[in-house]
Amino acid sequence: MPVRYFIKQWLLPPGILFLLLLAAWWLRARRPRLAALCFALGLGGLWLMSLPLTVEHAARQLETEPPLAMDEWTGLSARADAIVVLGAGRERGDPAWDGQDQPSGVALERMRYAARLAKASGLPVLTSGGLHYGTPPSEARLMGERMKEDFDVIVRWEEESSRTTWENAQMTAALLQPEGIRRVVVVTQAWHMQRARWSFEQSGFDVVAAPVGFLGGDHARPYAGLLPEGKAIWQSGQLLNEAAGLLGYRLFYRP
Repeated sequence: MPVRYFIKQWLLPPGILFLLLLAAWWLRARRPRLAALCFALGLGGLWLMSLPLTVEHAARQLETEPPLAMDEWTGLSARADAIVVLGAGRERGDPAWDGQDQPSGVALERMRYAARLAKASGLPVLTSGGLHYGTPPSEARLMGERMKEDFDVIVRWEEESSRTTWENAQMTAALLQPEGIRRVVVVTQAWHMQRARWSFEQSGFDVVAAPVGFLGGDHARPYAGLLPEGKAIWQSGQLLNEAAGLLGYRLFYRP
């Protein structure tokens, strides 16, 4: 995992853009034209990634699943047999929680939505997410604990081994399908839902998409979203990673 993580961080923006800027500095004397091109690509790419307007338009290309209407929540039990919440990382040793690891903000957003769906529909919940670099507790366990303590929802299953979306689906299938459960509500970010749906369908599930955290709406920023913003760089990175993952999954993964 650390090697793959290292390679991915430098091959995808913003890592590759910093490499272009480094190449521009290194080539400035010997190949000035190539250095200028690398500088323009690196700086231009960072500028585009920093714009809320870029985030809005990029997200619309990935957020193809519509939101689940609130008046559909109570009827979910007729369409599915369980709710699956996908993990989204964790924060290490938060001092506010006596040094205990906590689900990331993105994971909490998914958990909150899943909790509301569970209370409205009565469906049981599965959390999915393994260890970070082999260090317990798993994402699934953290989410299960927090859903009980913070949202008063008991998690029935914890899938604690997966590291990727594909493994989320495969290992969830190993838990649920022997119990006859093949219809699931999948809760994840709107920009991640395409890949999640595909992975779960390839694993034999009928999927009800329950996307949350849409980024493709009106960015509501001044100056048409053309001013750089630190948050936009992180969001752009997530969207680029998702676009690469969506393509890679369909090329390399098979059921």
